[in-house]
Amino acid sequence: MFSRLPAPALDPILSLSAAYRVDERPNKVDLGIGVYKNSQGETPIMQAVQRAQDRVVASQKTKAYVGLAGCEEFNQSMVDLLLGGTSVTDRVSAIQTPGASGALRMLADLLKFAEPETTVWISNPSYVNHKPIMEAAGLKVRYFDYFSPVTKQVDTERMLSSLAEAGSQDVVLLHGCCHNPTGADIDFDAWKAITELSQKNGFTPFVDIAYQGFGDGLDEDARGLRHMASHVEEMLITTSCSKNFGLYRERTGAAIVVANTLSDANNAKGKLLTLARATYTMPPDHGAALVKTVLQNQELTAIWKQELSEMQQRLLNLRQTLCNELRNKHNTSQFDFIANHKGMFTVLGFSPEQMTQLREQYGIYGVGDGRINIAGLTEKDIPYVAQAMIAVS
Repeated sequence: MFSRLPAPALDPILSLSAAYRVDERPNKVDLGIGVYKNSQGETPIMQAVQRAQDRVVASQKTKAYVGLAGCEEFNQSMVDLLLGGTSVTDRVSAIQTPGASGALRMLADLLKFAEPETTVWISNPSYVNHKPIMEAAGLKVRYFDYFSPVTKQVDTERMLSSLAEAGSQDVVLLHGCCHNPTGADIDFDAWKAITELSQKNGFTPFVDIAYQGFGDGLDEDARGLRHMASHVEEMLITTSCSKNFGLYRERTGAAIVVANTLSDANNAKGKLLTLARATYTMPPDHGAALVKTVLQNQELTAIWKQELSEMQQRLLNLRQTLCNELRNKHNTSQFDFIANHKGMFTVLGFSPEQMTQLREQYGIYGVGDGRINIAGLTEKDIPYVAQAMIAVS
């Protein structure tokens, strides 16, 4: 049976981490996998999360099952974090999932059940796991124009022209903020324009927001999503606590359905629970318990928001410092676009050959499509990384 299986293809991102770990060069730099590192090159446990963990450990009396939907207090906290202040919270349902990837798969399976002929439109380029997840659920995938390789920004006119072709059986998958892999975000006017297209053409928006707080701030990063949710009848949302709570290994996410009525939302949740039962039964509890504890305590929430703001500001500073190094030391404005991108990632515009050169000659690990993780930099890495970028450009 198994002898007929093809040789597996390496994951384009996770395989880099394995190669990085066995690289013995002392000046190697891992800009591949999307994790935040501090100035010491460590991915720390946030102080608010550590305090929450102490409380959970001290108070938790059982490891009994929680339920198919996971922690309902966590689910409500995610709805409040993303949709608080909107008029849609009375027609929303949510379930906890194993990370945002688990949420993507659950909603993809829900789409396949509700409308088997659904086509999911994703940006060109998009998160590396979007297409495989949608296709694994049996959905068709189509790309819409998004990123200009010339300006390194969103080509809004071409994007809207592409999306004008999406119809009533289609779903348009958007990045809520901090676009992965490019770092180039649509502006609020574009959010409004896509919302109007959805109203006109009847397609369903699907927003994946995995980096809330890493772009312009918690509320600012959710502004477009909230506008859209307030003006459409139906919408799907996935979210992750990996980045903004630093809970990468805890696999803490949520799948959210905004429906036309509360009854429809509850029906969607019921089907999601059936799908979850047939997939993983219930999500891991620990990460959700930590997030719930942080968000239900004013002191811990304040500490978390301050820590998140400091991380966001440091990302901005890393971007600007890298641009300054390239401009002042190497006399080039070629990479000034990096300062205008948002969140963890930037696409350099390098070819796969140039990315291979960065890795093999300089020990700098980035994804073959030109993506680097700005959040993986430390301040001391920047002169070396800038020098290598110039050498291969």
